[in-house]
Amino acid sequence: MRVISHTCSNTEIVCALGCADFLVGVDDDSDFPPEVVTPLPKLGRDLSLDVARVRELAPDLVLTSLTLPGHQKIVDELNASGLRTLVCEPLRLDDVYTDIERIADALGVPERGADLIARMRAAMPPVPVAPDAPRVLLEWWPKPVIAPTRDSWATDLVTLAGGVNPWETLAGKSQPLTDEQVLDARPDVVVMAWCGVPLHNYRADIVRRRPGWDAVPAVRADRIHAVTEAFLGRPGPRLVEGYRALRELIAAAAART
Repeated sequence: MRVISHTCSNTEIVCALGCADFLVGVDDDSDFPPEVVTPLPKLGRDLSLDVARVRELAPDLVLTSLTLPGHQKIVDELNASGLRTLVCEPLRLDDVYTDIERIADALGVPERGADLIARMRAAMPPVPVAPDAPRVLLEWWPKPVIAPTRDSWATDLVTLAGGVNPWETLAGKSQPLTDEQVLDARPDVVVMAWCGVPLHNYRADIVRRRPGWDAVPAVRADRIHAVTEAFLGRPGPRLVEGYRALRELIAAAAART
């Protein structure tokens, strides 16, 4: 079977299912596992996929996504080209599991999908959320500060790890936050998971010098942490690593408050 993956998470799901040898091309941002993706043709970034090159590779299936604004245009172009597509648009963690199941079925390995989901669930046991559980600001972007809200697997991960997302009741996937909203919420932990930014460019001083943020408990206690967006922003198997990082940070904050 010849498969093209458009989005990092789909690439990582295919590989976690033991089907890496099906891949004949990936998007430019797919970087894991490196031994698989490095030699493969790169077909453009998420919003600039080269559909003509995709067609030339004669895939049996294109795995794509609607996780970013603008992806619909790419999906429409793929469908207009007569290519068979499987489109993922996960919101909550359960949707991620459903997409793994759908991809496994499409690749003809449904039992591997069930096994991967079971292993992910087992690796992310829910931690009871105490009444005074640490409040976590997870930043997708630093300026303006953008945080996950109700319809996000990241909010589910914070809850599973024993923390509270102060904006978990706000509708939608994410929302820009004002300084006043953050000051009112008084987060105990700030997690930088800036999308599209290399981990070495995450800078806690950007958080510290925001006006008025010296009153934020997380800033006062110097609980500003970097967790790569690859572990929190990609709806695939490595969310387990994001959960583990959050659990460690939340447990440490709980022990000190």
